[in-house]
Amino acid sequence: MSRLLRLPGFSARTIAIGYAIVTLLALGMFAAPLWYVWHTNIQQVRTELIRADAHHLSNLFARQGPPALAAAIDSQVHGVNDGVRKIMLFMAPDGTRLAGNLPEWPEGVPGRDGLCQVTIRVDGVERNVELVRTTLEDGYLLLVASNLDRFQKLERLFAYGLLGCALAVLLSAALGGVLIRRALLARVQSISQTSASIIEGKLSHRLLEPHDGDELQQLTRTVNRMLDQIEHLVTGVQDVSNAIAHDLRTPLSELRARLEELSVGRPSSEETFAEIDAAIDDVDRVMGIFNALLRLSEIDSGSRRGGFVAVDLAALSAEVTEFYAPVAELKEISIGFDGPASLPTVGDPVLLAQALGNMVDNALKYAPVRGAIAIRARRVDAQTVEIVVADNGPGIPAHERTRVIERFYRVDVSRGTPGVGLGLSVVSAVARLHGGALVLEDNHPGLRATLRLTTA
Repeated sequence: MSRLLRLPGFSARTIAIGYAIVTLLALGMFAAPLWYVWHTNIQQVRTELIRADAHHLSNLFARQGPPALAAAIDSQVHGVNDGVRKIMLFMAPDGTRLAGNLPEWPEGVPGRDGLCQVTIRVDGVERNVELVRTTLEDGYLLLVASNLDRFQKLERLFAYGLLGCALAVLLSAALGGVLIRRALLARVQSISQTSASIIEGKLSHRLLEPHDGDELQQLTRTVNRMLDQIEHLVTGVQDVSNAIAHDLRTPLSELRARLEELSVGRPSSEETFAEIDAAIDDVDRVMGIFNALLRLSEIDSGSRRGGFVAVDLAALSAEVTEFYAPVAELKEISIGFDGPASLPTVGDPVLLAQALGNMVDNALKYAPVRGAIAIRARRVDAQTVEIVVADNGPGIPAHERTRVIERFYRVDVSRGTPGVGLGLSVVSAVARLHGGALVLEDNHPGLRATLRLTTA
């Protein structure tokens, strides 16, 4: 059944056909009960009229006798032609016709009194009639009939009216189909042209948005937002590719130069081992980049959710603070942790430790000598906890805070510091994995990085 009701496609022709079918069905649903009520009412009225005539003539016979009844019947049927409205016959007990417009008693009339429908011949023409047979006193017979075809013209007019309405529906459907087709084709042509431009690589092109507030306007906005996201992703991939190429070129170039120098210069063993150690450092830098990318891919895929366990963020933050305390001491930077005795949540302890370590490492890079780093952990509400790492370094300009979490993006002030621009990207990915976010704010001076996690 569903296959029969399924439309062959969304097109102007389909819409026009569907509109015509629905309208014709509505017309039929309206006409059918109207026809039934009209036909039933006409039948009832006709039956009541012939019963009333038969009753009236019977009373006349009872009061004044056969001559008066014969005269009354002849006066009613006198001069009636093909447009007859009444058919009557009055017969004596011996079968003699006394009055009426029937030459003889018609065949097919039942032998008992009552109402029936038969076909009789009137003035040489067969007619379908509804009649009442009545037996009067002393055996006289009275027949009163009404032509069933007397409303045939009205029925034909009713049918012609329905046919005219159906034709008007079909014509309006055809005209509507043409108009809808033109409107759809105009918009589809615009969409096709824009799509072709995007396929050719012009990602900045967008669909022309109509201003009539219909469903196509909503669809156009959705498609344009999708194109914005696609352009952003493609641009991000290009930027990441360029950044990877740039960050790998330096260690690989240094590695090649060292190996070439070893191959050509043939230095002493001590110098050779020193260059080998430096080459290992270059390879470690390259491997670090790929490991960070693989880690980000693993986090983004959500596969690490299987390792979620109960974690005490307060204890974890205290351990990370203690781990980085010697490094901070060498740089004459004070570092401290402030938080509750226990802050339970659910998550991946390894990833959370790495994210917090990246935040602290980032603060250590940019905090000035004799600067300060404050680490705080607290519960925001029943489902949310957060860890804040604040420093008093140069901070990040407001217009670049949304970009520093992009992979390989580095602000101008960090160009001379070690790193490849993946630290905060990892932190942001870990936050998303835990249903939260990384929020960067101004610390006046410095940067305040908040790792917000949702425990629900």
